[in-house]
Amino acid sequence: MEYLIKDQWLELKYVPGKGAWTYHLQIPGTRHLVGRWGSLKVSGTIDGVPIEAKNLFTISGQDKLLSINADIRKAIKKSGGELVQVTLYLMASIEKMTASDVLDIFRNEAVYTAFSAMPKQEQSAIVENILAQKTDSLQLKKLEHYLKLLAK
Repeated sequence: MEYLIKDQWLELKYVPGKGAWTYHLQIPGTRHLVGRWGSLKVSGTIDGVPIEAKNLFTISGQDKLLSINADIRKAIKKSGGELVQVTLYLMASIEKMTASDVLDIFRNEAVYTAFSAMPKQEQSAIVENILAQKTDSLQLKKLEHYLKLLAK
């Protein structure tokens, strides 16, 4: 099991009028995760209370959000503005990363201009290298590697 975050203190955010997202956690270091609604699920604990198979919400170019419903808030006895101790791991995803996903990430990370300036053959080699990795975790590491190179 690979943790997204382990025993990290996060603020339980309160944003009125956001429906299910009125109370949420913003999970640091997750903006690079690729997936559509329902494909990025996490399990773990919030203040020691177990949570199972909760969807992460994607906001382009930002860290993912985790909605904290009334049942969870009642169990942890906390509300907006308070700190909670969070441990989360990403559940195995069913969807595999595609070339289109890689290009979308490059666009969102503002490295697309540098990527587009490269010869087409080199662009293809980068995308193929990322997609050729055997696991999601290795794909993400390779993707992060290229993001850093292209950002320079």
